[in-house]
Amino acid sequence: MIEYAHKRVVIENLTPEVNEGRYPVKRTVGELVKVEADVFADGHDHVTAELLFRRADQSRWRTVSMRHLGNDRWRGEFSIEEECEYLYTVRGWVDPFRSWQNDLRKKLDAGVDVSVDALAGVKLMRESYREKKTKRAVRLKALADEIEAAHTDADRIRLLCFTEELTAIMSQPDPARVSEYPRQLRVQVDREKARFSAWYEFFPRSRGRRRGAHGTLRESERLLPEIARMGFDVVYLPPVHPIGVTNRKGKNNTVNAEPGDPGSPWAIGSAEGGHTALAPELGAMKDFTHFVSAAGRHGLEVALDLAFQCSPDHPYITQHPEWFKWRPDGSIQFAENPPKKYEDVVPIDFETADPGPLWEELKGVVLFWIEKGVKIFRVDNPHTKPFAFWEWLFAEVRKTHPEVIFLAEAFTRPKVMYRLAKIGFQQSYTYFTWRYTKHEFIEYMNELAHTEVGEYFRPNFWPNTPDILPEHLQHGGRPAFIMRLALAATLSSNYGIYGPAFELCERDAVAGKEEYFHSEKYEIKKWDWSREGNLKQIICRVNRIRRDNPALQQTRNIRFCETDNEYILFYLKATEDRSNILLVAVNLDPFHTQSGWVRVPVHELGMDSAQSYLAYDLLSEDKYIWKGDWNFVQLNPAVLPVHILRIHHRLRREADFDYFM
Repeated sequence: MIEYAHKRVVIENLTPEVNEGRYPVKRTVGELVKVEADVFADGHDHVTAELLFRRADQSRWRTVSMRHLGNDRWRGEFSIEEECEYLYTVRGWVDPFRSWQNDLRKKLDAGVDVSVDALAGVKLMRESYREKKTKRAVRLKALADEIEAAHTDADRIRLLCFTEELTAIMSQPDPARVSEYPRQLRVQVDREKARFSAWYEFFPRSRGRRRGAHGTLRESERLLPEIARMGFDVVYLPPVHPIGVTNRKGKNNTVNAEPGDPGSPWAIGSAEGGHTALAPELGAMKDFTHFVSAAGRHGLEVALDLAFQCSPDHPYITQHPEWFKWRPDGSIQFAENPPKKYEDVVPIDFETADPGPLWEELKGVVLFWIEKGVKIFRVDNPHTKPFAFWEWLFAEVRKTHPEVIFLAEAFTRPKVMYRLAKIGFQQSYTYFTWRYTKHEFIEYMNELAHTEVGEYFRPNFWPNTPDILPEHLQHGGRPAFIMRLALAATLSSNYGIYGPAFELCERDAVAGKEEYFHSEKYEIKKWDWSREGNLKQIICRVNRIRRDNPALQQTRNIRFCETDNEYILFYLKATEDRSNILLVAVNLDPFHTQSGWVRVPVHELGMDSAQSYLAYDLLSEDKYIWKGDWNFVQLNPAVLPVHILRIHHRLRREADFDYFM
């Protein structure tokens, strides 16, 4: 331990740090990494703390001085500038010269004679450069000579304590005294769409020109301009592979399919091929790549469903029977989640004796579709596959395609969902669909945004999916759809809808269940895309608001504000520099008008409590002059159950208000 005698500083409780550095925190270019740590030493000497960061492929550290927050807690931050992995850590040291300066100032304030202390300061300087030939040593010697030649103690003290150059030179750390946090922590940097995206899901097979006719990808291209016009930037396709015939499900998930029933796209594989084949009813592979290109021309990326499971007809079953479980009677084990049975789906056995070939094959599936232009995958039920497999797969894919984004469709236990995020999933489905009350929203969002979870877990909020038609949408009518759209799109920076069921306010459910009656999972639908009462224009406006307001392009900047009505959820989102401030008020009751007082944290926003300001509703284009903290809102769900208010707080004169009114 003697060799560490001069390393007196202790560094502990560093944040963010995920599983003691086992996993990285996640950021995109332009985001900040805010680092805090407890940094302290024995005694009363001055402690200096620095944040170190660098690109993982570089050796030179960049440094940021950390700010003392009190109680030995320090904070520093750095901005992500490039799309690559970063490293960061913290170091600290006892600064003898600043310690001496602090003690000298205290003595001066107390009227104590400091003439000897001044000489001690010069001695520290000379000890710092003794027998060294560096530029720093030469400059220190010159300064020391100047200070010793001073005519009075007062001049000597002034030079010692108030020469910024001297303090800066003397505060450079002696490597022998520097303590460094024992771990170098990682930042996984993803492209911007991992942080901010709007997804639209539809079934290409329902895009046929005639009722009941199987749609093709070429026919589906006609929908792309409308999806783009509504403001989405990701178009998500359910599995596009051949669908098995054995145990094919019929309408409404019946066990026996009727002639002409297309089956569930998640029952993957038939005589036409498996996971790298395209269902022939959708077209040829050239039609798929054409669809991807057409989407790109409209500013859309294609997300493809990645479902590692098979129908009983999948080629893998005959080619690799060792990849599946077989029952004592010789039949293959189909998927079950008792009491539910999925007779048309066979799970892959990841516990196979030699998993290497299986893992390589599945990696090949991902790389195959990447080569076809897919850079986003929605992964079906990832929590039913080994964590180790996903961690390996993501590392392999990132070697050549770090731009690829994986969304975890994992409606499972929270710790399992969070583990999937830690090992590499860039986004995840959430419990948003089943949050109803004001308390539930606040509690859940604070967990996602203001705990360690926010460092690695990016939520993607979906009001509905082909599997889920929640009760509030079944019974709340059009106002409930608008309310859930606004919540999904403004609480989270990533959200999506299953359309056109959502935009048409489809709410025909299986009795007693949160499932669509005549679900599109099991049949071809003929949608009236322009049906009266559709939400296209509202969706379009909400997505435009998201694009135009950087405050909505983050999730972790949310702050909930007080209201005196339990049915009104009120929250703030603002950029770091407060140049973009939005307040969102949502009526959680789709049946009744709710009103009440909401509290705006004016002082935190740099406003005076006596100052009037404009609250401009970006959704309705209504304008309100508010003043101080408490202001009144009234939300009629039959009109609009939500305010999305942009705050113009720098207006000072009456003429300024006239401009906006």
